[in-house]
This record gives sequence, C-alpha cells and structure tokens, in this order.
Amino acid sequence: MNNYDNLSSYTKDELIQLIEIYSKNWLAMDGVWFQSIERKLGMDEAMHHDAEAWRRFTVIEARRIKEFLKLGDNSGIEGLAVSLKLRFYANINTDKIIIDDDVLIYSAVDCRVQTARKRKGMKFHPCKSVGIIEYSEFAKVIDSRFECECLSCYPDITDDSCCCSWKFTLKRN
Repeated sequence: MNNYDNLSSYTKDELIQLIEIYSKNWLAMDGVWFQSIERKLGMDEAMHHDAEAWRRFTVIEARRIKEFLKLGDNSGIEGLAVSLKLRFYANINTDKIIIDDDVLIYSAVDCRVQTARKRKGMKFHPCKSVGIIEYSEFAKVIDSRFECECLSCYPDITDDSCCCSWKFTLKRN
C-alpha cells in the first residue's frame, strides 16, 4: 500500500490541486457529451438536452452545497454569495460578485467553456437559455425568495467586460 491510497494522505495543497483537476474533468465531460449531440443532431437538440441536464443537476448541486454550508431556508444574499463560490466550476472560472442591499450581481469574467470553443474554432455556446434555468433554480434552492435575471450572456452580450452576468434580487414580501 502506497502513501496515496486515500484522500486523507494528501496535503491541503494537493487536495486543492485535486479539486481543480476534478472540476476541469467535470467540465470536460459536460462539454464532450454536449459536443457529441451537437455534431450528430445539431445545436437545437444539444441545447434541449443541456437544459434538461442543468434543470436537474443545478438543484442537486445547490442542495449539496446548502447542506455542506449548513444554510437555513432563507440564507439570503450572504448564503447565495458563498454558495456561488463553491459551485463546481467556480474555482476554474474567474468570477466577480457585487452586492448592493438585496441585489447580488454575479459575473463570469472568464469562462472556460467559451475559451475552449474559441480555441477549437467553434461558435460560442449559446448559453443564455440554459443559464436562466441553471442560475434561477440554483438560487431558489439556496433561498426561494430569489428572482434571477440575465444581464448579459451569449448570444445577448450587453457587457463586454465579462462572459455572462446575472442579477439576483431577494424579494422580502
């Protein structure tokens, strides 16, 4: 038996590196299945399956993060901010969060998906429609009072300083 038979034998720095590897692997798998459908059946069919996958996955991801953080049902802006930072791709994309009272603006400054597609000479992923599902459902698991609005996301880019930007408003009524 060698020193690397279980996770407890790794240093903190090695575990952080491993999380980054896992995140990249997860994102690669997400892209590989999407591109397989895109090549065989076209973008519309790939987007349909992508939306269905994210509709289910984002809820699972949010529930697990919420449980890990021991967040209550109404964890508000602070709960959403910390939860967004723990999403699977958060440590491999560059993002920014701005909080103003009951509004949180989340921006992906650099997105590995779009960077990879550009590098491969592919059209950008039209992620706005799926992003609406992904971010809305994620936020509602963290706190059901959130409403999500897309500020900028391909193909409707309104802010060239980021790949996408989302506005979360906490409704207190």
